[in-house]
Amino acid sequence: MQNHLTTSQRRALWALSLAYFIQATGSLSVAGSLGSISQEWGISDAQSARLLSIFGLTFALGAPLAQVLFGKLMRRTQVLAGMLVFGLGAFIFAIAPDYKVLVASRIVMGLGASLIGPVLVALGAELVAPKERGSAIATILLGVSMASMVGIPLATWVASAWGARLLFMLVTLVSLVTAAGVWILVPNEVKGADIHLRQVARVLTEGKTLTAFLVVFFITSGVYDMYAFISPIIRDRWQGDISSVSIALAVIGIAGIVGNLFVTRAARHYSAEQLLVAGLTLLVADMLIIILLPAQLSLLYILLVVWAFSTDLLALVPLMASEPNGIEKLRELAV
Repeated sequence: MQNHLTTSQRRALWALSLAYFIQATGSLSVAGSLGSISQEWGISDAQSARLLSIFGLTFALGAPLAQVLFGKLMRRTQVLAGMLVFGLGAFIFAIAPDYKVLVASRIVMGLGASLIGPVLVALGAELVAPKERGSAIATILLGVSMASMVGIPLATWVASAWGARLLFMLVTLVSLVTAAGVWILVPNEVKGADIHLRQVARVLTEGKTLTAFLVVFFITSGVYDMYAFISPIIRDRWQGDISSVSIALAVIGIAGIVGNLFVTRAARHYSAEQLLVAGLTLLVADMLIIILLPAQLSLLYILLVVWAFSTDLLALVPLMASEPNGIEKLRELAV
């Protein structure tokens, strides 16, 4: 099918994709850098991993509240503000004298991210004609995929080679550069949405939506617990070094991208409930095998492919369950 996007539209979409890449990399780089962070600040791996949880909790609470408070602003303005706050949080992390300041920095980064990720897709979709929105959204989401495949493993290597402080100083720099790119390349013509607190509260008061929310919450918590501790797990159980961690993270990223291609096809033939059961069964079985099998890195890498595929299945469930034409949208969004 012929692509009718103009050059300026393509540049705008790639700028938004880069913003998503920076946000995803900066957000999750703690996972591969636990050892460097623990050594730099003299804290335990559990305390370092808690920095990832603090970010996630702030993001989860901040994203809906940010739209209630600032949703009326132009969407580009929201993204620019988010990138600047995110970069500020990374700078605070880089110069933090102690653990309390590290916690504060992750809260600031979470608040910034709450104005980036949730807004980028909506902004990009409104910049193009309706028939081009599938392609536009796929371009933006490519930034997240590339963060998993390239950004986070690279961040792990940087933290190991030059320290976590330099890593987050680089996150600060690229956040500012990316914000400048968004300001230059993305037109300021997409208005925000007027969202009220009662709309957010309804999710937590209606039985069906609350149940769906809790299912997604606990699945995501389990997935990110594994992700958060992958560095010390590989170090302590598999006697791996930092290169082993980088390879593991790259395997997850590549498997996630390839898995999405197959999973979006499966979504056309199976219901959200069937994919949920399949994804949970596969994930539980995979985790049990990881626990029981001998500690060989080659086996772990294979099992991480299965882990990434099962999380791809679970990631589709909320979208399929919330959209009447979710399957067709998933097909259009496949990269």
